[in-house]
Amino acid sequence: MANRFGASFETVEEALAWARAALAGVAESEPLDASLLLMHVLGVDRAALIAHPERTLTPEQSAAYRDLIERRAAGVPLPYLTGRRAFYDLELIVTQDVLIPRPETEHLVESALVWARERRGLRVVDVGTGSGAIAVALARHLPDTHILALDISAAALAVARQNAARYGMLERIEFVLGDLLTPLLDRGQQADLIAANLPYIISGEPDMLAVARYEPRLALDGGPDGLGLIRRLLGQAPRALAAGGLLLLEIGAGQGERVRALAETAFPGVQVHITPDYARHERVVSVERGS
Repeated sequence: MANRFGASFETVEEALAWARAALAGVAESEPLDASLLLMHVLGVDRAALIAHPERTLTPEQSAAYRDLIERRAAGVPLPYLTGRRAFYDLELIVTQDVLIPRPETEHLVESALVWARERRGLRVVDVGTGSGAIAVALARHLPDTHILALDISAAALAVARQNAARYGMLERIEFVLGDLLTPLLDRGQQADLIAANLPYIISGEPDMLAVARYEPRLALDGGPDGLGLIRRLLGQAPRALAAGGLLLLEIGAGQGERVRALAETAFPGVQVHITPDYARHERVVSVERGS
């Protein structure tokens, strides 16, 4: 490790060469990560980085860049180093208090928007909001909706509020601390659209162990079969989903038929649809309640 990080650099060109060598075989996207982290340190875009390879880094910039590259080589995800993550048409603030938003969750957002665009005045609930990715995306594209964003983590809700503030959505999104749909049920209210990206990784699986090194276990651990929280949510949903409403659940690959069975038990007689992602993995379960 000492050899990997022992070299010195002064210019942009030298810094990038050093970083790519330091990340080789460690980060799958080492050339891109090296550039993105240097852009972050210098506060420039890609064009400026490419146009001025001779630019000299200050000692403070060199030290900051070296620290970021060492942390990236240790496995810290890039968004936690830059504090930002692109999602849908947003750039979200992320910290290690929230799960890093995944592209797969954009399928849930799309499903919600397709269903909601011809409807007005919807009452929307985002369960397990985390960074606020789903809530902010829906608020931005459904301007006449009120959204209730729920999470059991106060730290996650603080990050979600920051993201809502960035896009001027604080008046449209209400953030409430609570377990699954309990805050909604305690109010005696129902929602027209319930969206939930809950933990669905099986406890102890290699995938769980790997990502939980840096991402919050609370946002990942779905219990012994991965469906613990989804099962509990479906137990609450019949009291929370209004007539004619839609429930959307993000799931893991291979969980579709088990979640379909749980949904059909919770909502007898409804049609349950499973939408795949671009890799053709089961990703979004849709349950539309009759009027």
